[in-house]
Amino acid sequence: MTTTAVASIKTIKVPGIGPVELTVEERGGGRPYLVLHGGAGPQSVAAFVQLLAEMGDNLVVTPTHPGFGGTFRPDELNSVAKLAALYSGLLDELELEDVTVIGNSVGGWIAAEIALLGSSRISGIVLIDAVGIEVDGHPVADVSGRSLPEIQTLSFHDPTPFRVDPASIPDAQKATMAANGAALAIYAGSPAMADPTLLGRLRGIAIPTLVLWGESDQIVRPAYGHAYAAAINGARFEVLPATGHMPQMETPDLVLQAISRSGR
Repeated sequence: MTTTAVASIKTIKVPGIGPVELTVEERGGGRPYLVLHGGAGPQSVAAFVQLLAEMGDNLVVTPTHPGFGGTFRPDELNSVAKLAALYSGLLDELELEDVTVIGNSVGGWIAAEIALLGSSRISGIVLIDAVGIEVDGHPVADVSGRSLPEIQTLSFHDPTPFRVDPASIPDAQKATMAANGAALAIYAGSPAMADPTLLGRLRGIAIPTLVLWGESDQIVRPAYGHAYAAAINGARFEVLPATGHMPQMETPDLVLQAISRSGR
């Protein structure tokens, strides 16, 4: 079975917003996964979703959050909760069942909100270094105004393989990165990157949940991840060694092994 990405534009009707054009890639076929990227953009999950699709008979669906990657964001689509409604509508459009939702960083926050919607199409979630909650003494790191090398240092256990000379980035890519950051700020309320109500609402998640955390994450430290998992009934928490904020980039094999062990 081919795992080549097939890209399409889906028009999803979102209550209170109307039709939203959504860029979606689909790979493989079989057991369905919805993978949600974080603030680093869709390229931060690209290699991982290919590995996930190749791991077995898996269908991997990867949307681009509107406003990221040069896509259009309607003004009314302005919160993580509304993104969750958008992706719930996407699963309805695709008529998928028994879906595992995997999200990194703000994508993990979206995954938690999708689970709280109670859709029967979702059978489990995997939160990878998710943001979205407030934990006393452990705020999400404020990366606004920091240089790219500084952000990379906070984001990776070993940033060396991911280093990029800012001077080598084409102007068009810089513009896309700036637009990504602007969209993230609108959705997640940067720099707070949190909803004060979310921690208390997490007890409403009633499906199997796996929480994975990089031990070297300096964006949201492991203690924050412990609090996330502790707020969800029955959640399983694992710390990934020698890993930062984006395990799907830095140690994808560890992520895939943890998902496989969890039965997801």
